[in-house]
Amino acid sequence: MLFRPDQHTYSEDDLRRYAAFEIIYTLIDFAAAGLFLIGSVMFLSEAWQTPGTWLFIVGSVLFATKPTLRLIRELRLAAAGDAKDLGKRFEKD
Repeated sequence: MLFRPDQHTYSEDDLRRYAAFEIIYTLIDFAAAGLFLIGSVMFLSEAWQTPGTWLFIVGSVLFATKPTLRLIRELRLAAAGDAKDLGKRFEKD
């Protein structure tokens, strides 16, 4: 992970942004899991299999959104530091 609070002094805005991303990440987890659960129940009835499939697709898109959000967050926080600091973080990972 690029963001390590102990390796750089981040502003209150940076930390607030980090927390917001974590909340969004968790909400996406709950939404995707809920869609998969509802889609699974829908698959018990042949008449509901098509809507259930769509819920699986939307849930999959939400799961794919998670690493994208994490990358955006990490890049924004990395940009808050200087290039030298960023290089040191990569060396330690």
